[in-house]
Amino acid sequence: MFGISPLGWVHTLGSLPAIPVAVYMFARHGRIVPRSIPGAIYFVSMLIGALTVLLVAHQSISYGIAAATLLFLLAGYGVGWLPLGRAGVYLETGLLTVTSFLLMVPTVSETLRRVPDGHPIVTDLKSPLLLGAQGALFVLLVVGLVAQVLYLRRKGRPAGIAAQ
Repeated sequence: MFGISPLGWVHTLGSLPAIPVAVYMFARHGRIVPRSIPGAIYFVSMLIGALTVLLVAHQSISYGIAAATLLFLLAGYGVGWLPLGRAGVYLETGLLTVTSFLLMVPTVSETLRRVPDGHPIVTDLKSPLLLGAQGALFVLLVVGLVAQVLYLRRKGRPAGIAAQ
């Protein structure tokens, strides 16, 4: 089905939980919270996805996205162990938000190129629909990062101090 190999299904089903878990954490906390149960699920799912893509990828860009995802994921989860104070929270938030972007770019691309089975919506990597979807994801990343920084700044102010 969908031209996916058994190992491809392991990759797809292993990384799939990261999407609803990320949506939940963004909606609930405004960011991915690594030291939580959903954060642990996100980490394991992203790790499975990033590592298994190395076994199923057919395009060189996939290896680059996998390597970047692993780098940002490990850095995002590791930064909390460093004594960086508030800067650490900003860095952690940015790094982990980028991992969700790196998850969604190939997810949207592969979905558009495989669904519906046998007659995909997009057949060309340079399709305006695919490029538009990827562009929309990038805009969402930028807007999301700005919103997260503003949220963290507001959240970090002591009560009773007016915004300037």
